[in-house]
Amino acid sequence: MKALLRTLFGLLLVPIVGRLAALLHRAKNSHQPRATRRTFLRNVVLGSVGVVALEVAGAFGFLMWPLKTGKFGSTVTIPQDQVPAPDADPYIDREGKFYLINNKEGLLALYWKCPHLGCTVPWNASASEFHCPCHGSVYDRHGVRTAGPAPRPMDLMEVEVDGSGNVKVNTGKITERAAFDPSQAVPYKA
Repeated sequence: MKALLRTLFGLLLVPIVGRLAALLHRAKNSHQPRATRRTFLRNVVLGSVGVVALEVAGAFGFLMWPLKTGKFGSTVTIPQDQVPAPDADPYIDREGKFYLINNKEGLLALYWKCPHLGCTVPWNASASEFHCPCHGSVYDRHGVRTAGPAPRPMDLMEVEVDGSGNVKVNTGKITERAAFDPSQAVPYKA
């Protein structure tokens, strides 16, 4: 239906604009002869093609423009009172798509996407591990794979602690890793 309306709109609009342009041109240069039928049809066809090309370019730009919804891709601030205690269950930020976990080494912000096929990996509180429901990958508190088909540990997001104890997680900076290194954790004193 849209294509039909677009075509009809182009067929109606282009001749009107062409005639207005011809009238203005004729008013300026009254001594020139009137345009031939061939020139008129060429201008109508080129105008129609131009209108369709502009519509396609506009639709492409509209569809490819990133849709920023939620906090993912920006910096998320977690207040000091919501930072989990050491060895407690992780803090879950659904809009930022990460887990903030406090281990003896410090804080880690684990991207909750499984490196195997991209499933969301939930925290299993009874086992104190992350269990991927899709293909059975299991990750420990550091995000390191302990079982399953995943090729590597869970990805990390950049973590900073400000002077007042609030934690800032940059969800736009995701780092892949091959193993856990204690230097990846950010020290945190509550």
